[in-house]
Amino acid sequence: MLTVKTPEEAAGLLRESFPPSPLPEEVPLSEALGRVLYCPAKASEYVPGFDRSTVDGYAVRSDDTLGCSDAMPALLIRKGEVLMGEGTELSVGPGECVAVPTGGAIPSGADAMVMVEYTEDYGDGTIGILKSAAPGAGLIFRGDDVHPGKEVLPAGRKLTVQDIGALAALGFSCVTVSRKPVVGIISTGDELVPVEETPKDGQIRDVNSALLSALSEDAGAKCICYGILKDEEDQLAETVERALSECDLVLISGGSSVGMKDSTCRVLEKKGEVLFHGIAMKPGKPTILGKAGGKPVFGLPGHPVAAFFVSELFVRPLIAQMTGRKTAVREVPAVLTEAISANDGRAQYLGVILEERDGMLYASPIHSKSGLITSLAGSDGFFCIPRDCEGISAGKTVPVRLYAID
Repeated sequence: MLTVKTPEEAAGLLRESFPPSPLPEEVPLSEALGRVLYCPAKASEYVPGFDRSTVDGYAVRSDDTLGCSDAMPALLIRKGEVLMGEGTELSVGPGECVAVPTGGAIPSGADAMVMVEYTEDYGDGTIGILKSAAPGAGLIFRGDDVHPGKEVLPAGRKLTVQDIGALAALGFSCVTVSRKPVVGIISTGDELVPVEETPKDGQIRDVNSALLSALSEDAGAKCICYGILKDEEDQLAETVERALSECDLVLISGGSSVGMKDSTCRVLEKKGEVLFHGIAMKPGKPTILGKAGGKPVFGLPGHPVAAFFVSELFVRPLIAQMTGRKTAVREVPAVLTEAISANDGRAQYLGVILEERDGMLYASPIHSKSGLITSLAGSDGFFCIPRDCEGISAGKTVPVRLYAID
């Protein structure tokens, strides 16, 4: 008999039982994309380190351009040119200007740039300014981006492409990130065969090893797969012992129910403790969470769709928690295209395909039994029918949770 937790209770127990305890490691900036920042990234210098132009044109004193126009240009003496990638000792006095390329250093005395499109070169050293420039026009000042001591990226952030660019600008050739947790994956079942084999009658391919590896790696972990085990308790106990010595988190697929051959719960009771056995959800009710040697061990349903939803709801956030990653669930409102009934007292999760029509987002539910994983391929997210709800009518707006969390 299962003593079930609600999904909310299960999530709370996960947070309490396995608080964040990330370990640091240093990686080259070129390998930091998608990793979780271990400590805040702070600037140690000014960016940019000098006043620079954002346009090709002429550095001027803004006062010299007041009231100028096409019909009455301001006439300035071209004093020289700033070369790209070099500093300058030139200065701009009253009635003078200096040619500066985009990104070039601004000469002292200038407080604005005039784009070359709004100038005329008369060929005698005189430049006509056809449009007035306000102070600061076309300029980026030293430290406009960051200054020494400013926190640019917080700890716990999954580094994006733009973050890598910011770190490069700050001079980070290496970055301290959280070590990736190692997830051990064990598939159990007399009926399972490797994916490369053609199943015989009564056999099925081992979907969950590939599915759980992909989800774990997408969540920020490394994986060790321990292959397919027969429904033998001693063999499972031996493999779990090995996985616990090599991994930070262990996922056992299959054998989580209460049948004679379902030995996951018995093994976990001998290795440590069972925190719960059963979640009031559909699919995924016979889920186990154990703790052995201070490490989390999941007993997941063997049916792939059930294993997927349990892993998306609980394993993915746990991996994020283990790296100290700050996450947020991404949800979008969508109009349900058909009525869905639910009356068995469990939170029911259904995958959906999202489609935008006439400025509205619509969610088409995917009807699937828990063993049919291909039905979820191509889906965009899922929604939940609460356990105290008998169903949701067509046309109702529901919050659709997108698969990835950030």
